[in-house]
Amino acid sequence: MTVTVQAIPMLSDNYSWLLTDSVSGKVGIVDPAEAAPAIATLERLGKGLDFIFLTHHHGDHIDGVPELVAKYHPLVVGNGADAHRLPPLDIPVHEGSQVEFGSAKLRVIETPGHTLGHISYYIADGGILLPGDTLFSLGCGRLFEGTATQMFNSIAKYGDLPDDTLVCAGHEYTASNVKFALTIEPDNTALRARAEEVEALRAKGAATLPVSLGQERATNPFLRAKDAEEFARIRAAKDQF
Repeated sequence: MTVTVQAIPMLSDNYSWLLTDSVSGKVGIVDPAEAAPAIATLERLGKGLDFIFLTHHHGDHIDGVPELVAKYHPLVVGNGADAHRLPPLDIPVHEGSQVEFGSAKLRVIETPGHTLGHISYYIADGGILLPGDTLFSLGCGRLFEGTATQMFNSIAKYGDLPDDTLVCAGHEYTASNVKFALTIEPDNTALRARAEEVEALRAKGAATLPVSLGQERATNPFLRAKDAEEFARIRAAKDQF
């Protein structure tokens, strides 16, 4: 595995993700909500910035881009079909695009639902999934623009990824998500164990991410929905929770 990932906390509950290719030394940042925490992390590590990868157009995922571009001149990657709502793109991508990142590649997965132009990135040489606001630990994104069926189908696209894939989601929502998940599957022993783990992590101010995709498959009610209708019922219940 040549690509490593680490979280950069931003705003009140956002995560941007720092990607480093150990072979080439290339550095990328995913969804910078603000520039200052990214710059502080890069300076502490003595690194520059080669790429910015964007999952969707919301301000809490792109507002740091202009300052980072002005300082480091990285290549900005995002969904070409959503370019009118994103900062200027150097590399417009679409479903199935492979973005060269040093010795590795990021595979683009179109995952509409939270927004219509949302995309995710998967790095096989690192076992890393960057789902933005499509998938959270024990939850999924709100349907601001898409439908429940679209979101169900989007999450289903992760089905071919290995269980040990690291889910690096866009927000620290796990503590609230686990409370809702327990109302769906109160007798799920894996979920109850995850609830205890999350409580312990948050009590000491630690992140609940990354989390393995296998653990999410065992505990996340949205990943466990059998069909789009069940998914829609769970999403509607979460919206009212």
